[in-house]
Amino acid sequence: MDKRNQNGFTLYELLITMVIVGVVLTFGVPNMLAFNQNGRMTSAANDLHSSFHLARSESGRAKTNITVCASANALATTANCGGTWDQGFIVFVDEDGDINRSGANETVLQAHGPVAEGITIAVADDATYFSYSSNGLGRPNVGGNPAVSQIVMCDERGVITSSGGSSAARLFVATPLGRATVFRDNTLINDALTAMGKSCP
Repeated sequence: MDKRNQNGFTLYELLITMVIVGVVLTFGVPNMLAFNQNGRMTSAANDLHSSFHLARSESGRAKTNITVCASANALATTANCGGTWDQGFIVFVDEDGDINRSGANETVLQAHGPVAEGITIAVADDATYFSYSSNGLGRPNVGGNPAVSQIVMCDERGVITSSGGSSAARLFVATPLGRATVFRDNTLINDALTAMGKSCP
């Protein structure tokens, strides 16, 4: 009779394979979670930063006031200021400079909806806007209300050092002149939170 070779795994080989898969998952799943968290945080910070950059450049180009403000209805056709930064924000033409969108010419240039789930935002002085004048410089304390100066974004990890040696949180800074920057230094972020009298998350 002809002999037939039996193909397949032995029990021993199957157990070794399962052990290897278990080890890979043990190290891979936490790293994937951190990767996704870092991606969400980077996206949120970049959205805010790009909006300020757009507002500044557009104010100088169009020679008019451009305002970035928190909005509870950012994605609606009637979007206006009001609400908190985690609810969303808009960039709009603010011709009369009153931090209120009104009139046919005060169009929305950019709109962002709520930040990703799990991201916490702390804002200095609970400021809800930043406005650029027609020369591209910031307009502080419009109507007696302070403009945004610092925003800290973080998630459940808090202010810790993540992969790559940078902070898991983000510090967004807008200078009175209107320059916007994002920092990932734990010391700067903790100092900002202390000055605000807030924690994150």
